[in-house]
Amino acid sequence: MPILKRTQYTGRITFLGRMANSHDPIHAEPADTLTATFDGIEGETHAGATVPSCSRMMPLYPRGTQIANTRQVSILCADELAQIAAQMDLETLSPSLLGATMVIEGLPDLSYIPPGSRLQGRQTTLVVNLNNRPCTIPSKAIEAAHPGKGKLFKPAAEGRRGLVAWVERPGALTLGEEIALFIPDQRPWMPPRLL
Repeated sequence: MPILKRTQYTGRITFLGRMANSHDPIHAEPADTLTATFDGIEGETHAGATVPSCSRMMPLYPRGTQIANTRQVSILCADELAQIAAQMDLETLSPSLLGATMVIEGLPDLSYIPPGSRLQGRQTTLVVNLNNRPCTIPSKAIEAAHPGKGKLFKPAAEGRRGLVAWVERPGALTLGEEIALFIPDQRPWMPPRLL
């Protein structure tokens, strides 16, 4: 019996980007094709089998502890990105300014796809780690492109910042290709209530 089940939902890649440099300011160069390896996206600053832990992992490890890199790919939802832009009173918001690896249209509630789900393209399969919490890192790039708007990003992106994932099966990712969603075949976690 498979542990993953294919859903009725498929999406389409509408943006691919590669962050070749650091986060100062954050910027993803648009691309038509990306090569995914077991270390992540080839030539990307977030690539690597391991990374030093950051503030997100403080409940588990001291900052800087070497851990597996489960944040190799940053995935945004086209609809959620449009909602963020609208809340910031912008006509559009470029995913390049957010350091996005990929934008997908057609997968509803993308930011809350369950951890362990698979996003499968023609060659490449990505494993969803967690939803990506909004932070202030993109604010500098947004402010430079849209003066007065940088500070609006974090509240506008709450619950809409997309996902982070890691590469399970390497291969090419191509602009316009279809992505199938597989979710874990299990009930949601329901611990007993504490009385």
